[in-house]
Amino acid sequence: MKKINRDFYLRDVNIVARDLIGKILVHGETSGIIVEVEAYKGPEDKAAHTYNNKRTSRTEIQFREGGYAYIYMIYGMYYCFNVTANSNDKPEAVLVRALEPLEGIEIMKERRKTEKLINLCNGPGKLCQALNITKENYGEDLCGNNIYILDNKNNKNSAMNIITSPRINIDYAEECKNFLWRYFIEGNKFVSKV
Repeated sequence: MKKINRDFYLRDVNIVARDLIGKILVHGETSGIIVEVEAYKGPEDKAAHTYNNKRTSRTEIQFREGGYAYIYMIYGMYYCFNVTANSNDKPEAVLVRALEPLEGIEIMKERRKTEKLINLCNGPGKLCQALNITKENYGEDLCGNNIYILDNKNNKNSAMNIITSPRINIDYAEECKNFLWRYFIEGNKFVSKV
C-alpha cells in the first residue's frame, strides 16, 4: 500500500474528509481503517477552532498547507487527531472520529485497558489512546514516516455506502451544527455513534 501524497490533502476539507473514509491511519506498530470523520471548514464554520480566522498557537498548524497532524485535548483528558486540509491560509481540518482496528490490536488493548475490540477505536479520544497519538504528534507531517495515512486499495470508496449526518456535540455552533459534514460507513460496527 502506498502512502497518501501531499496533493491529496490540498483540497477542500469536505472532499478530503469523504476520501479519507476507508484509508488506513498508521502510527508505530498500530493502524486502523478510517470509518468515521468530521469536516471543519474555518473561517466560516462556527464549529471550527479557526472560525473568523482565529489564529492561536493551538490552531497555527491549520494555516499551513494540508497534510499535517492537528492534535488538541478535550475535557482536559482526551486527545483528538485531525488532518489539516486545503492550501496555505485556508484553515480547515478533518477530525478522525473512529477506526476499525487493523494492526497492533494487542498493543491497543493494553493501552485502552480493554479486551473488547469494538471499544478500541470507536471514538476520537479512544483511537488516540489506542494508537498512542498525543500532543507530541502535533504538527507532524503526514507525508513523513512516523504518523501517516495509507491508500487502501482493498477498500474502494465507491464500493462503500458512505452516510452523511450532522456533526456530533457541537450544539454551540448555531446554524453550523446542522451541516452534513460528518461522514461514516453505513453498517460499520466501529463507528462511534449512529
